Amino acid sequence: MMENESGGASPCFAHLLVDGHPIDPDTARDVARFRRAERARLVAARALSTQERERATEALIDGLARIVTFEAGLSVAVYWPIRGEPDLRPWMRAADAAGARVLLPVVVEEQAPLEFRTWSPNCRMTRGYWNILEPADGETCVPDIVIAPLVGVDADLYRLGNGGGYYDRTLSQLEPRPRTIGVGFAECRLPTIYPMPWDIPMTEVLLSDGTQLKR
Repeated sequence: MMENESGGASPCFAHLLVDGHPIDPDTARDVARFRRAERARLVAARALSTQERERATEALIDGLARIVTFEAGLSVAVYWPIRGEPDLRPWMRAADAAGARVLLPVVVEEQAPLEFRTWSPNCRMTRGYWNILEPADGETCVPDIVIAPLVGVDADLYRLGNGGGYYDRTLSQLEPRPRTIGVGFAECRLPTIYPMPWDIPMTEVLLSDGTQLKR
């Protein structure tokens, strides 16, 4: 907060703009600290054994098969797994084989919306902005469905991700907004992430214990 010449706080700086949203800086700082701590706790909690991870991932893939119907021409954005996220690549291959258009997110610029590029099992991959594999030559498309990995999710389906804000930034600019399904392991639930004005909730959540939530 900046001060005016008389030493008092200038009302012009009582709030800061973050991603175009006015926000109290003390609140933003406190929420950021809370989320960092929860993110670290929840990432540690998904360090499952090989057998537990396989069972949980199979349950998620079975659940997605029940709630997403593959159709020719359907565009579904998934993700390349990092940091112990559920590995949905078998489901991606099944979607591709069924004629759906599978997309992966691509960071084209830091703090800019994502692009979604077409992926297929044999496509050429390259290391992207954050050293995450992404299609090297895929066509850029707008998804009908976005499958987003959850570090955490709260009771109102607000997603805690890896902290970059890319999904919120991207979803806010897609019109019409796609169906968004957050997927995660059963241990990722928490009461609230203390949503900020720029946070966009998932329309649905699917967890590895069979929990399915909708707004």
